[in-house]
Amino acid sequence: MLRTFCAISLATLLYRVSAENIRSRFHDWVTQFNIDFLNTDHQETTYIKWTDNDRYIENVNAQNLTYALAHNHFSGMDIDDFRDYIHSNGFYTPHTKPVGLRSRMHNPRSPPASIDWVANGAVTPVKNQGQCGSCWSFSTTGALEGAYYISHGTLESFSEQQLVDCDNLKNGGKDHGCNGGLMDNAFDWIGGNQGLCSESDYPYTSGTTTTAGSCQKQCSNVMSSGVIDYVDVSPSSDNEMMQAVAHQPVSVAIEADQKDFQLYSSGVFSGSCGTNLDHGVLVVGYGEMEGDDFYKVKNSWGTTWGSDGYIYLGRGDQYNNGDGQCGVLLQASYPIV
Repeated sequence: MLRTFCAISLATLLYRVSAENIRSRFHDWVTQFNIDFLNTDHQETTYIKWTDNDRYIENVNAQNLTYALAHNHFSGMDIDDFRDYIHSNGFYTPHTKPVGLRSRMHNPRSPPASIDWVANGAVTPVKNQGQCGSCWSFSTTGALEGAYYISHGTLESFSEQQLVDCDNLKNGGKDHGCNGGLMDNAFDWIGGNQGLCSESDYPYTSGTTTTAGSCQKQCSNVMSSGVIDYVDVSPSSDNEMMQAVAHQPVSVAIEADQKDFQLYSSGVFSGSCGTNLDHGVLVVGYGEMEGDDFYKVKNSWGTTWGSDGYIYLGRGDQYNNGDGQCGVLLQASYPIV
């Protein structure tokens, strides 16, 4: 009887120690990411979701896949919360898509084995769209920043807020501020506006206000930042995508509403991911990591998500029958300045 009593007590003790450790790590996460709660019920609900994600992270990482997961500022969301966030996150697929130049002729030779526009100086630091559905504007400015650097030798950070505030029907555009947009539409608007202002002259505020503001006219466009035209990359072709990315950073749309994408941390992402495009991002390179081919993608969720704000999407025709991991090959374009 004594041995049984001791065994029960030890099991209970281990459970309490484990529970206390989990609760302690949860509070560490709250502190690290400055999580605010509406009330104690909200805190407890978030804790339950966080612990579910904690177990999921441990289970996935134990499989030794090509990628790893970790906690980030989305760890307090379940998959329904995250999908609600993504689907109001700022990208839409129109019934009719504007068409720029199609399949611009690149170098007929094979594209280089790898390219990294971050290392080459053509990419600004990772930005954060915050609580505004403006991913389309960040993808657009990222592509413009790369094109401008390659053409003029200067890395400018362009204004997402100007697009959010001004690229709408009232101002001759077709996008919808914090309620979504399309990168090709934004390229068109920048062309009609004869350029875009700098980030410093027209700073981003919608991440905290959660809405677009009035279109401001005080700033001056960065010289020679007008978009002459844009190129729509032929879909479902790794060769065409690699040719385009070898030329400059490329705006793309992907499906991002999967749990593994939500908690992605490092490695080449080869997890379940379809082609229901719901998020605009920027391909800034491609290469190979430990035998796995990838596209290097800059996101707009800050540096606390992913690999310092980036994700390495698996590359190859094994993904979605050649449409690319998360549909990355389906809707790609880049501006000509």
